Amino acid sequence: MWKPRRPAPSLNFRDSFGHHRPNQHHPRKPLAFHIEHRLLSTRAPSASLFAPKTSRAISTTTACRTHQSKRSTFATRRTPRRALRARLLFATAAAAVSITFFWASHRPFSNTNNTMGSKLAPSNPSEVMVIRNITPNIVTFSVPFSRFGRLPVGGRGTLVRLTSGALAVFSPVALTPEAKAKVAELGGNVRYIVAPDIEHHIFVTEWAQAYPDAVLVGPEGLPEKRAKMSLSPENKNVGKEPFAAVFTAKNKRDIKIAPDFDADFEYEFFDSHPNKELAFFYKPDRVLIQADLLFNLPADEQYSCMPEADKPKNAGLLARIFMSLQSAQGEAKWQKRFLWYAASSKNRDGFNTSVRRVAAWDFNTIVPCHGDTVVGGGKALFEKVFEWHLKGRK
Repeated sequence: MWKPRRPAPSLNFRDSFGHHRPNQHHPRKPLAFHIEHRLLSTRAPSASLFAPKTSRAISTTTACRTHQSKRSTFATRRTPRRALRARLLFATAAAAVSITFFWASHRPFSNTNNTMGSKLAPSNPSEVMVIRNITPNIVTFSVPFSRFGRLPVGGRGTLVRLTSGALAVFSPVALTPEAKAKVAELGGNVRYIVAPDIEHHIFVTEWAQAYPDAVLVGPEGLPEKRAKMSLSPENKNVGKEPFAAVFTAKNKRDIKIAPDFDADFEYEFFDSHPNKELAFFYKPDRVLIQADLLFNLPADEQYSCMPEADKPKNAGLLARIFMSLQSAQGEAKWQKRFLWYAASSKNRDGFNTSVRRVAAWDFNTIVPCHGDTVVGGGKALFEKVFEWHLKGRK
């Protein structure tokens, strides 16, 4: 008498993604074959596809026990090939963007800024500039600026009123009528024009001509760079104004600017940084002012007056990758890596010493040239971004 074949027992277990999957085996194949095949397809370590066949022949009981007991451990180690390729592609692109930006923008005596002025001050600077009172004594002038015409990093000038009533401008941007009105509102006595590195100096001449009583402050290498740039007809906006105070690696512990300036500011010269960065701490309002030492992208405020299509959130893939690299949000791992492996690679001990001196200042707000201003919690953010320089590489 013919009897129907009894269905083979089925085993339910979770696949590599943690989902329940019933064992859909062929009725002519033994159950052990299907269990071993399923385990091999998940690439468990005990069943390597590249091992000899004898080493892959594991029993049904051992296979199930191994899969069930180490399921959670293996789940985090089994990465799909597409996800792995995506991670490798992102890492490669990130490294390429970092190297390109560092090579083109952070090398001394380069001419990469020859056309910076026209980009930093578009044809309608008054319409796109954002003027903001950070404190009663500090005003920022934020403008859109795309490095290489592709990377929306923004630009920012900072005006500070000292307790003496004199004004100091850092990283000056285009001197628009609105900017002049704000200067007049704070007293109009511009005494100090500060270029905080060898890159942020294009509008120094414009401000120096408007306020001839002001003295110029900058890092070593900048006067020579400006003299060289002024020889080119393309750089009519770069003059040969003398610098009253020039920071060098030798004099940075002894240099003084002026009694009223020194009474309100602490400053540190990062001579080991490729851009020769200067950081200033305005003590009355607990504000740290710096240029390229720390980025806080995306530059939302600096592009807030631009059309929607030109804002950073609608930038291309290359720009989005770069903004993620220079973001101070989250763990800021890529900015940490950039600072560690690129910005401080030539003299890390000297860079670490400068970082520790800045970290000792009691600031609460950070005004960067690129990216949004950090109002409140600035000290904690600085310590996070420069963690490796303060506590050692992890």
